[in-house]
Amino acid sequence: MSEPLIRRGKFITLEGGEGAGKSTQLSLLARALRDGGQEVVETREPGGTDGAEAIRALLLSGEADRWNPRAEALLFAAARSDHVAKVIRPALARGAWILCDRYIDSTRAYQSGASGLADADIMALHHIGSEGLMPDRTLLLTLPMEQAEARAAARDDGKADRFGARGRVFHERVARAFLGYAEAEPERFRIIDAAGEPEAVHHQIIAALTDMMP
Repeated sequence: MSEPLIRRGKFITLEGGEGAGKSTQLSLLARALRDGGQEVVETREPGGTDGAEAIRALLLSGEADRWNPRAEALLFAAARSDHVAKVIRPALARGAWILCDRYIDSTRAYQSGASGLADADIMALHHIGSEGLMPDRTLLLTLPMEQAEARAAARDDGKADRFGARGRVFHERVARAFLGYAEAEPERFRIIDAAGEPEAVHHQIIAALTDMMP
């Protein structure tokens, strides 16, 4: 068991379906925070450490049926445990802003909301592997499905990973799951309309974090 975490920094996650622009917006937010004098750690899930990146390669490559939903959930939990222990907790303790492209809510949406596992089981794994560490704020980027599909196709150039290659019905379930989590936890989530130009979306994100700025 690790020592209790004293949060001096801020933990922000960016969530949403394929093609929502999370990586672009994370970079824009990181630049804005650094311009304001903050230490910023940019990271992603699955990934963020050598071990977690190795698990990422296992999860995202291969055929769609390479792993069943339970195996996926266990792999995500293992990757997150390493990531939290080695990157997120130390950065929070020293006062940094951590910006993470996907976190526990993606696991919930993809393995529970869209794949049928119980949300309580996903959260139990999170409590075991990462001691239940949750973000200070989650920015949910939303996009009409047709626009998301077009953006994802342009990004992937015909080489989508195991999750991106799943059909529209799956991704519609993911989108509904994300919105359900946001409705259930309005104090943590902020819904961002990601349909506009990157700068316009960025301005929404800054506004959504105004109350947390130093």
